[in-house]
Amino acid sequence: MMDAPGSTDAAVLIPIFEHDGELHAVFTERRADLRRHGGEISFPGGRQDLPDEDLRATALREAEEETGLPPDAVELVGALPPTGTFVTSYRIHPFVGIIEPGHEWVLQPTEVEAVLELSLPALVRGYEAKRLWGKGVPFKTPTYTVDDHFVWG
Repeated sequence: MMDAPGSTDAAVLIPIFEHDGELHAVFTERRADLRRHGGEISFPGGRQDLPDEDLRATALREAEEETGLPPDAVELVGALPPTGTFVTSYRIHPFVGIIEPGHEWVLQPTEVEAVLELSLPALVRGYEAKRLWGKGVPFKTPTYTVDDHFVWG
């Protein structure tokens, strides 16, 4: 599990729910004025802190801090392989959790601009591999455009 590049462990939660017969994933849109990842769309998550028992706990804690989603409202059903980030050198451990639809989101105001509920079929339709730039270097990455939301990485 530690084969992914990156020097700092982080975890994200991929909250999934069903609505009107389609699966949806929950993302956060970060505030545009943030120094790191400003304006980017991501899954709720962040770096592992010392009180966290493990990376699952990190993902659940960060999701609650950023969106108000209580850990007991999430049924963790699996984990995806960790992936390294090029720009920030994080090793991100994704955890998948099932939640009920209709959650009342409580945004962390200094970090989160909005919570987005994007349907998985719309994400699939919006997929395209694109060349982006990071640290002055071009790199090819998966991208997803849904309405006016651009998700990459």
